[in-house]
Amino acid sequence: MLDIKKDTITESLLKIEKENQVTTLTLNRPQVMNAFNFQLLHELKDQIEALRFDSDTRVVIITGAGEKAFCSGADLKERATLPPVKVKEYIFTIRSLFTSIEQLNKPVIAAVGGIALGGGTELALACDIRIASDNATMGLTETRLAIIPGAGGTQRLPRIVGKGKAKELIFTGKRVGAQEALAIGLVNQVVPREGLMAACRELAGQICETGPIAIEQAKYAINYGMETDLHSGLAMESNAYWVTIPTKDRLEGLAAFKEKRKPVYQGE
Repeated sequence: MLDIKKDTITESLLKIEKENQVTTLTLNRPQVMNAFNFQLLHELKDQIEALRFDSDTRVVIITGAGEKAFCSGADLKERATLPPVKVKEYIFTIRSLFTSIEQLNKPVIAAVGGIALGGGTELALACDIRIASDNATMGLTETRLAIIPGAGGTQRLPRIVGKGKAKELIFTGKRVGAQEALAIGLVNQVVPREGLMAACRELAGQICETGPIAIEQAKYAINYGMETDLHSGLAMESNAYWVTIPTKDRLEGLAAFKEKRKPVYQGE
């Protein structure tokens, strides 16, 4: 598989950087704390759809531009101008986008720096792994605006932190700091703000050393197995394992182990 050396493309509201099999998507509205308007939602949606079929990308990192925020959620100034039918369209669009991120056939890491509220926390929840800066603040604060989380928050948060804690956070609209987020399992790691992207890239690099097909099948088995009973989940795991058996990568892994060298996986 080709290594991609620094190839940066800038779109109006989304920055895309590809380097060594890792694609970083940066929400680029720092002046409004990277809030989602319709345009940003559609640009991110287009990139996620393209990445599904990008064999040169092994891991995706999603982050926000600037020092203040990962994503502050919906652009409420835009929201205030929308008639009810357009609000429904917005909610449908953002919910579908986050489901696409969750179901992407590659690992997605959320680099949560600074503020991540409402839809920002919901975006992080849709990612596979969350690494937060020590100044991060997260929370599903929608009930304080007399609405509820509408982009998957009521479903993904309890699956990650448990039903009781999720109800507490959603019912109160409470914000939590990085260390509390780590304590309740909302994030995987907390690192200094200046080291956030380095930590995410280090983890992405470790994932890139593994077999691409194995990672895709493991993500599938975990995501769908968690939604069913153990017996059915084990059957899914078996089927996912069978997919890896006839691959060239599996043979390469065995050969590399025997020859005491690092494997070179091709995703075949």
